[in-house]
Amino acid sequence: MAQAEVQTIHRDPALFYWILFPITVVMILTGVLRHYASVLMQTTPKKLDISALREQRCLARGINLRNNASVLPPSSFQARKDYLINAFKTGAFLKDPDSKGKPPANPMTDPAGMEAMMGMMKGNMAMMIPQTLIMSWINAFFSGFVILKLPFPLTVRFKSMLQSGVGTRDLDVRWVSSLSWYFLNLFGLQSVFTFILGNDNAASQMAQQMAQMNPGATANMFSPGQDPDKLFQSEAENLEVVEHRWVLEGVEQRLLQRLESTYG
Repeated sequence: MAQAEVQTIHRDPALFYWILFPITVVMILTGVLRHYASVLMQTTPKKLDISALREQRCLARGINLRNNASVLPPSSFQARKDYLINAFKTGAFLKDPDSKGKPPANPMTDPAGMEAMMGMMKGNMAMMIPQTLIMSWINAFFSGFVILKLPFPLTVRFKSMLQSGVGTRDLDVRWVSSLSWYFLNLFGLQSVFTFILGNDNAASQMAQQMAQMNPGATANMFSPGQDPDKLFQSEAENLEVVEHRWVLEGVEQRLLQRLESTYG
């Protein structure tokens, strides 16, 4: 049986020094600059008053009770559940009880909402502007170059991802173009940025996008325009349907049965 012919491309060794290495270094330096630019553009968060802080923490308390209900005995869980459901439904934890039932304020007129939107806009600018400039630079100077070959086989599905800017149908899928090397660096340098800047860094574009898609991970649990009363009512309904099962229920019998089965 005849073996498939190995595809060989004779490349200039200078491509490594003039294309691959500069793109990698520029991507790393851009990520570091993006991190420090994001730090400089960040505004000091305003301190919440005690009523707003209690409003957020009490909602988090209800969520934690649902997620960790199994560690509480039935009596303790039921007491906490009844107290929180009653408080959520009556609006006892609302920052402004008089606003209960009223439509939420316009986020465009809310100073806190405007500040959050400005922070998000600054983050988007810190991501988009450098990437647009680098993309234009690579397209202008390095378009059409094939710079390396991957040492492992790949399927044809990877061809469009690894050979962007190279219009050849018969080229082996393992060859990587300069434009595709840029995309691989864009999504694959997170470990490098973590090593240089630490875990809490703003250098990775993917990390920033995930943070924007998960606003619940931020300190402020209420997004601009959200009605806290509706969130409390929803959490009260979630607590009402929780099926509680204590992890230590019948633990003595389970332990004795295990010892009996082990030692006879």
